[in-house]
Parts: sequence; C-alpha cells; structure tokens
Amino acid sequence: MEFYDLKLRTKVQIPKSDVTKTIITMKNGQVRHAFRGKTSDGRILNKFCSKADWDAMDVPVEES
Repeated sequence: MEFYDLKLRTKVQIPKSDVTKTIITMKNGQVRHAFRGKTSDGRILNKFCSKADWDAMDVPVEES
C-alpha cells in the first residue's frame, strides 16, 4: 500500500502485513477513517480514506 512520508517527502510502499485500519474522531465530533502503516524504522504513517475503501480493505482494525 502506498503512503506519503512527510519526513522523507516522498511516497513509500508499505506491505499489507504492516497496515492496520483505524477510526479517528476529531475535536468537533467529525469521524475520519484511515489506514496506518508502520515504516521499517518504526514510524507511523496515516492515510485518510473513504468509508467504502476502509470497509473494502481486509486488514485488522486498530484498537484505540
């Protein structure tokens, strides 16, 4: 799966085995769906997506 790495300022590929999905609730109550990927050096990258994409992806849900 492709993520954008802000530190390196480039797109990186993260294997599906290192990706989880999560729901983020903003301060104003808005709910956002996102994928979280872990880089080889341990940093977490977020990729916001639609609910349909979130439901379609078969990866574990991160407990928050």
